[in-house]
Amino acid sequence: MKIKKGFRLRSVCGENVVVAEGIENIDFSRIISMNDSAAYLWNNVQETSFDVESLTKLLLEEYEVDEATARHDAGQIIDKWLEAGIIEK
Repeated sequence: MKIKKGFRLRSVCGENVVVAEGIENIDFSRIISMNDSAAYLWNNVQETSFDVESLTKLLLEEYEVDEATARHDAGQIIDKWLEAGIIEK
């Protein structure tokens, strides 16, 4: 998977928010905010392909969490990002 072109993570009033750059990506019907761990993953996979395994590895490197939890969380974040339309396969 890969982050779709035209989406950037910004800090807005202390919140991590994905913003669209370019008219083709603008959808004002939803705001995409991320917690700190999701923002950490986003910042580490920009300009590169990723999958559940690579996100799991990043979570294990950064947080004190067991592998099963990291893998579960990585899968969930990918599902949410796909649903939001901010990444592509």
